[in-house]
Amino acid sequence: MSDYIYLEAELTAHSFLLGLVLMVSYDLLRLFRFFVPHSSLWTGLEDFAYWIYCAIMSFWLLFQENSGVLRGYVIVSVFIGMYLYDRIVSQNVFGVLKKVKRWFTIKVRNRRQRKKARNHGTEPQ
Repeated sequence: MSDYIYLEAELTAHSFLLGLVLMVSYDLLRLFRFFVPHSSLWTGLEDFAYWIYCAIMSFWLLFQENSGVLRGYVIVSVFIGMYLYDRIVSQNVFGVLKKVKRWFTIKVRNRRQRKKARNHGTEPQ
C-alpha cells in the first residue's frame, strides 16, 4: 500500500475516533444536566460552548493531519463515529441511568413517607 493511501486511511480512522470523543464529551454534558437541573438559558450556553469545542477539535484534526484541507470523507467519518456511539453506547447508558434515578427517587420518597408516618405527621416541614 502506498504511503498516501496509508495516510488517508489513518486520517479516516482519526476522524472516526474524533466523532467518538465528541459524543463522549456531549454525554458528559448530558450527564451533568441529568443530575443538575438547568434553565434553558444555561442549556443554550452549554450547547454553544460544546459546538465551539467541536469546531476547534475538528479544525485541529484537519490542520494537524491534513494541512487544513477539508475533505468530505473526514466530515462523514466524524458523523459516522458520532452516530454509532450514540446508537450503541449512549442510548443504553442513559436508559440505565434513567432507571437508576427513578429507583433512587422512589426510595427517597418512600423513606420520607415512612418517617412522616412514624412521627404521625407532627414533624415540622
